Amino acid sequence: MTQQAMPMPRAGDVDEERSGLATGFIVFAAVMMMLAGSFQAVAGLVGIFQDDFYVTTSNYLLRLDTTTWGWIHLLLGVLVLLVGFAVLSGRTWGRVVGIGLASLSALANFIFIPYYPVWSLVVIAVDVFVIWALAAHGRQMAH
Repeated sequence: MTQQAMPMPRAGDVDEERSGLATGFIVFAAVMMMLAGSFQAVAGLVGIFQDDFYVTTSNYLLRLDTTTWGWIHLLLGVLVLLVGFAVLSGRTWGRVVGIGLASLSALANFIFIPYYPVWSLVVIAVDVFVIWALAAHGRQMAH
């Protein structure tokens, strides 16, 4: 009897084994993106329709009208929500765009701290977790 040699697997051929913990982090990050995007869109609608809800501070370098902030948060929130669905479905582009949008969201909320400090800090913390989860474990959810 002759033995047939097993071909050596190449780097591209080997499927990474999906870790339950890593998959859980990605699913949690995607759900957090969808929730944070929804909440951010609602915060944007509040800024658009109720100008006096957010208290503006004096002597702040980046002072924008609260209606402008409302539009920024609404658009960013809707984008984060939609990309969260893409991340949940395992799309690679969703992971890449998700990292970029979470970075933009963190930056926008950093600038928004004087208007609504506690909310901004919570969203920044969620964005940092999302960036970490997508960067560290996102490959395991890709198709």
